[in-house]
Amino acid sequence: MNFTKGEVIAINKPLEMTSFSALAFVRKRLCMRLGVKKLKVGHAGTLDPLATGVLVLCTGKFTKRIEEFQQHGKEYTATLQLGATTPSYDMEHPVNETYPTDGITRERIEQVLERFKGDIEQVPPTFSACKVSGQRAYDLRRKGKDVELQPKKIRIDDIELTSFDPERMQMSIRVACGKGTYIRALARDIGRALDSGAYLTQLCRTRSGEYRIEDCLELKQFEEWLANQTIETTEDE
Repeated sequence: MNFTKGEVIAINKPLEMTSFSALAFVRKRLCMRLGVKKLKVGHAGTLDPLATGVLVLCTGKFTKRIEEFQQHGKEYTATLQLGATTPSYDMEHPVNETYPTDGITRERIEQVLERFKGDIEQVPPTFSACKVSGQRAYDLRRKGKDVELQPKKIRIDDIELTSFDPERMQMSIRVACGKGTYIRALARDIGRALDSGAYLTQLCRTRSGEYRIEDCLELKQFEEWLANQTIETTEDE
């Protein structure tokens, strides 16, 4: 493998680790293995700290292809808690509102999910990396400031209900979507469409382009994997 010339490494990002921390972990060990102080490494699509799954890393000259990889379709599995919301639409923050769940059935959920297929508009979460006047929206929110984000066009290629527990009011979905889709915001909008509320309790990116979770490296296994690779250092094209 030639990490300077460029390689793609797909890892399964652990729960409660930022995408940047996962990238830094890999970059540090690559630099140690190569005996260099610096190596370009970038990722093709951020995962929230409370999400797990496919994180595509590009090294060396392949960092120029990050935008290309970001355009690829993605798939997620998610579990939603119905009847409540949080400010971030996931479990990073405590519940701030509760709502009735009367009339929510499997049949109604399946009908509602059909509304989200195709090209739709979505307002990103205010606890996100979207920029407002040059500042990250989540930084402004954490300072107690109000943030208003504009809707963005996204595409949901497929969405299906995979389970529903009427006693706990929890549902799980599989989503295939295009670039820029926030599954947290999708959970928010599903809750509203059900005349209730919803937030994510679990989220996993199961595919990013051609890279699937079953083919990803576990981060705890990365050092062992790296030790077993044959390394080339030439930069020739």
